[in-house]
Amino acid sequence: MKRISGSWFDFYHCNPYEGDTWNSTTQQFTEQDWDLKLSEMAEAGMDTLVLLHVALHGKAFYPSEVINLRWDTVCPDPLEAVLKAGDRLGMSIYVGLGFFTTPIMGSLSTTGDRNQLRYDIADELGSRYGHHASFAGWYFPVEAAIHSYFPEEYIAYANELAAYCRKVGPQKVLIAPYGTRSIIADDKFVEQLKSLDVDYIAYQDEIGVDRTTLQAVDEVFAKLREAHDRAGKPLWADLEVFRFQGKVLYPGAPDRIIQQMETLSPHVDKILCYQYLGMMNKPDSPVHAGPESSVQLYEEYMAYIRKHGLL
Repeated sequence: MKRISGSWFDFYHCNPYEGDTWNSTTQQFTEQDWDLKLSEMAEAGMDTLVLLHVALHGKAFYPSEVINLRWDTVCPDPLEAVLKAGDRLGMSIYVGLGFFTTPIMGSLSTTGDRNQLRYDIADELGSRYGHHASFAGWYFPVEAAIHSYFPEEYIAYANELAAYCRKVGPQKVLIAPYGTRSIIADDKFVEQLKSLDVDYIAYQDEIGVDRTTLQAVDEVFAKLREAHDRAGKPLWADLEVFRFQGKVLYPGAPDRIIQQMETLSPHVDKILCYQYLGMMNKPDSPVHAGPESSVQLYEEYMAYIRKHGLL
């Protein structure tokens, strides 16, 4: 068995409504609050964090010279705050490079202003924050939409951007594709993996979005294990700990999350989740962010991993 050893997080959730239970709270976080929240995550056994984005809707979450407008957050530089906390806690943080503007926040643009922003902001982030030991790598939040195979245009985009990012900052690159349930893990797919110049691929299990079943997840990740071994690449999972209530994200049932862990564990090298922030909270946390049901998920998850000696 493997515990969930990493998570995505955000300063403000990018999709309308989904982050309604925590967005207003994280806007009020101070530097000390971010340190407390990351400490809470580290206490839960998380050593790897993935920041979804550093700018959104044309406004930056840090003092940027590339994007002049700023989010009105109590913490003057949330990015500095989390990287500083990550340094202290010995965490690895992958910084998202996308979702900068609206509309079409997550589109796969390879020309024009949106694409150039990726390179300009990579330069700025590498220069401004590259000294942090916790700044372990980059996350490309434009998700690969797999339909049996990776789109060839996505491979070209990821390879070009990865090569550039490695010149200006940390060397590691993480992606998290969706469409996992459709993968045909044959020779063609293995060759795509070999050609894809990224370090870690954390496939979305698609349980939270209710697009597949645990049995199907078991089957596809078993095939992915074989394909990744042939390609010589680590295999990570993105375990969806949420459920939808209307358009808003809420914590999934604890027994369901445990079943997801048990299903994924035999096949993968590492389990990340989407996401601790908003979906889990330590009881009486001074930095509670999310609905009250997040405490129940935290308590039942922690009881399980302690019982099984995973922490």
